[in-house]
Amino acid sequence: MPRITIIEATGRRHDIDAPKGRTLMQVAMDASVPGIIAECGGCCSCGTCHGFIDSPWFERIPQANVTENSMLEGLLEVQPNSRLTCQVEITDDLDGMIVRLPSSQI
Repeated sequence: MPRITIIEATGRRHDIDAPKGRTLMQVAMDASVPGIIAECGGCCSCGTCHGFIDSPWFERIPQANVTENSMLEGLLEVQPNSRLTCQVEITDDLDGMIVRLPSSQI
């Protein structure tokens, strides 16, 4: 099972065993990670599950689709490695992935 690290804007770390096939947002919600609000429940319609995917894992996930890019455009603190965690599916390739959360979601 892939192991994912999510780091809150405060610096608090959450090391999570992430079942394959779930989304990063679902895994974070299951682990009660503060800063992943997920108001829309994973429908890619709110942007409250925004995270920054560290390299090299950012290159290992499929590119954002038009809907996700549209949502990202309206968020605060957008960076080149920004993604909505509801759109990132856990795979074996993501073992060790580090995700950082923006301070705007504290």
